[in-house]
Amino acid sequence: MPTTKSADRPLQIGLIGFGCVGQGLYDILEKLPELNAHIRRIAVKNPTKARPLPHDRFDFHADDLLQDPELDILVEVIDDPTEAFRLVSTALRQGRRIVTANKAMVARHLTELVALQREFGGTLLYEAAVCGSIPIVRTLDAYFSHEPLESVSGIFNGSSNYVLSRMTEEGSDYTPALAEAQALGFAETDPTLDMAAFDPRSKATILAAHAYGLLLEPEQVLNLGIENVTAQDIRYAAALGQKIKVVASLQKLPDGRVTAFVTPQFVAATAPLYTVEREFNGVVLEATYAGTQFLSGCGAGGHPTGSAVLADLVALRAGLRYSYAKLTTTEKSTYTTDLEVEVYVRRPDEDASNLLTFSTISQDNPAEGYAVGYVSLAQLLRHRDALRRSGTFVARTGKIRLLQAKANTISETAALTV
Repeated sequence: MPTTKSADRPLQIGLIGFGCVGQGLYDILEKLPELNAHIRRIAVKNPTKARPLPHDRFDFHADDLLQDPELDILVEVIDDPTEAFRLVSTALRQGRRIVTANKAMVARHLTELVALQREFGGTLLYEAAVCGSIPIVRTLDAYFSHEPLESVSGIFNGSSNYVLSRMTEEGSDYTPALAEAQALGFAETDPTLDMAAFDPRSKATILAAHAYGLLLEPEQVLNLGIENVTAQDIRYAAALGQKIKVVASLQKLPDGRVTAFVTPQFVAATAPLYTVEREFNGVVLEATYAGTQFLSGCGAGGHPTGSAVLADLVALRAGLRYSYAKLTTTEKSTYTTDLEVEVYVRRPDEDASNLLTFSTISQDNPAEGYAVGYVSLAQLLRHRDALRRSGTFVARTGKIRLLQAKANTISETAALTV
């Protein structure tokens, strides 16, 4: 545990990782000396990699920073979720204060991380793990800690949004749009986490805890991506006056239960997310009493994400910690996948058509290879990997139908205002 320091002493920070976010934070703090916050030690993995600071500024064993009592706060910004959890959990067992930007780690281990904070008195903040510069975690945890939410939805991944924007603007197919995103640094060499919607699934899992008090495993949340999207699908949406966006949705159903999914979705021109383009993110909150709130901003990048880390550093200095109010409320939310969603499905061949069974069909166009109708969320969860492998593209219309087994009826809800 770091020793208690005087208020006028510079905040001593230990930085673990010096990639895009780590360098962004370092640059921000160098340009804001009035914050009185100093990165005292930086731990990196590779001692031979060329870096923009002198070699003697770096440590090469992150555990050394965990054992340094002079460091007031640790910042973990590495890309390995397993190692990140080892470091963060060790720091919490020491009762330390720590900031992380690792969304996959937080989503996978949130139950344990909450328990460690309660047992050992440490504090973990992770605003930078969700939507870059948009302060969505703090907004949910502080400002909507006790107000019921009807839905939380948004574009949580800038890489896939960039690809879809370019396809819409140029009328191009997926491959050249992805190559452009990779060339500009908006998409990784291996784009799977972003394009297959694993990244926004992690973020939705994290927000479920703050919005509804649900501690979910990431696999419980449906994730369908855009690897199989084509110019034909973009044109189909445009003919409806809509765009295709990858939308993460957390929604309270008419019976009070909550569901979640991350998929491509048709977004109408009247919806807030319609105007969120390229690498930007956007979040729409539907609160029971406050109404609709819309937040947008840069979802990635060194300075935008570094600014979220900075906000957490300032918050830790002021003694802030997450309340997790909805985890402790007596009225617990219940998670469900017992519903049907209306989807547009374009199949590359007849074999792919056997993966999904429509309960009702509103459009069927064999010549163009697509159909629109309702399928169960359970089917989509069960076949999500097979759908990806088969080349099938699936996009939600936004409409859902809740299966009410006791009455043996189906209750339909309108599309989300995204």
